Amino acid sequence: MQQIVFRKKQTFIGIVIILLVIFTALVIIRALSHQLVLVFSDRKTQKIEALLPIEPGNRFSIIFVHSIHHKDVVEIYRVNEQNEIEQTDIIFEEFGIGMPSNAPPGALFVTENGKYHIKNLNLIMPSMIIRNGKTVSKHRLLWFDKNDKAHQVYFNQYFKPGAWLEIKVKNLPRYYLWKEPLIHDSKVSKQTH
Repeated sequence: MQQIVFRKKQTFIGIVIILLVIFTALVIIRALSHQLVLVFSDRKTQKIEALLPIEPGNRFSIIFVHSIHHKDVVEIYRVNEQNEIEQTDIIFEEFGIGMPSNAPPGALFVTENGKYHIKNLNLIMPSMIIRNGKTVSKHRLLWFDKNDKAHQVYFNQYFKPGAWLEIKVKNLPRYYLWKEPLIHDSKVSKQTH
């Protein structure tokens, strides 16, 4: 009788050990698998400042307040199938220093709801350099999740005013998502484009 109980205990312990080994292996495999992310790094040191998990086809915008006319400028991007950043549109309210006065070949210049839109830009870049505003520091990042809900955060929540950042798409091991600051917000933005 005691041998039967002892064998059942051994069998139970063996099953628990096997399940723990399988669970641990799955956790390790998951941690070593890769995730596509938008990487925000310090331009000089390349130190990662923040990550935003993304997928090919995802859209995001960088919104900044123009330092001269103090109006929002919206630059719209998407991650293409080659995991590059593609600028698709720009929206602004006033012409001025640093603002385009017409559309490049292949793009479309239109006015909608009192704003100027340059559509179909299709400007592809492996990375981009941006400076977080210092004097007028109201840069925002707007992105859409897999349910196409808009989310928005201010750059100042993650980056110092005046900081120079390089933004690029990378396929990083998932453990970076635990190690580096993730860009997230707790509420859905009301802004759409």
